[in-house]
Amino acid sequence: QVQLVESGGGLVQAGGSLRLSCTASGDILRINKMGWYCQAPGKQRELVAIITSSGTTIYADSVKGRFTISRDNANNTLYLQMNSLKPDDTAVYYCYANIVRRADWATSRDYSHWGQGTQVTVSS
Repeated sequence: QVQLVESGGGLVQAGGSLRLSCTASGDILRINKMGWYCQAPGKQRELVAIITSSGTTIYADSVKGRFTISRDNANNTLYLQMNSLKPDDTAVYYCYANIVRRADWATSRDYSHWGQGTQVTVSS
């Protein structure tokens, strides 16, 4: 009933930029916190950045000053602008969103939903 679709990944040289997008659709009343995680081969999934519904942001130390998270609430879309990319940024990037469905309007309870992931590869 709720789907998150990511786009924007790809292959880029070190120092380059990419912009990831993630659009939520379906039975959505409200979207609370949204964010990006990444998972490199052989490693656990780790936080990249999060953004609250009011726009407060938190970044992993490794991406501060290089990545910018933003959201378009009118279009239920999350972005991650990735600049000055490094080979260590190579990973599958996943978006997530805490969504209150219309069916849950009475409780306002939100549930976490994840995108399918998009591959980012940075060559040296």
